[in-house]
Amino acid sequence: MERKAEQIYLDPLDAIWLTVAERVGFRVERSNEVYASTDGQGTMVVGAPDTLDPDDCLAQLILHELCHSMIEGAESLRVPDFGLDNETSVDAVREHACLRLQAWLTGKYGLRRVLGPTTSFRGYYDELPKNPLEGDEPSATAARRGADRATQSPWAPHIEEGLNATAKVVEAARELGAHDPAAKKPPIWASRKP
Repeated sequence: MERKAEQIYLDPLDAIWLTVAERVGFRVERSNEVYASTDGQGTMVVGAPDTLDPDDCLAQLILHELCHSMIEGAESLRVPDFGLDNETSVDAVREHACLRLQAWLTGKYGLRRVLGPTTSFRGYYDELPKNPLEGDEPSATAARRGADRATQSPWAPHIEEGLNATAKVVEAARELGAHDPAAKKPPIWASRKP
């Protein structure tokens, strides 16, 4: 007798951040053609699993793109790639602001390393101070504006709810010592600092 599946398996962190993206106003698609992109019409395209690094996950990529939107403001939601040039370094200050915001948001939940970025800017992210919103440089100023936007529609309360849910899932896995015995490296949540 052939079994017919009535449900699908969905990774819990993927499900959390797909839901957050939807509530903010995005439909997420996967592709081998791009790393991450938005079309200005509510579609966020993120690299397919086989295009990602071993420490990447859909959750971190969605969060990073949402941080870009908070840095650029609500009007950027209607512009492809939030109006950013992701081909050159012309928008490096905007990227730094996004990373500062991402570090600040995730840091409040002990997820700074768990949901850290994957881009070539990872070194910059890893060197950010404990409070990444401090400072007079343009990226810190823009990050503070983004942090303020995180408390407003369409991002609030969804970003905070997603981070809270993620922290619960990651902490449960960390407490259990969940891992892949065949893997040569520990899972990223092993570094979580509650």
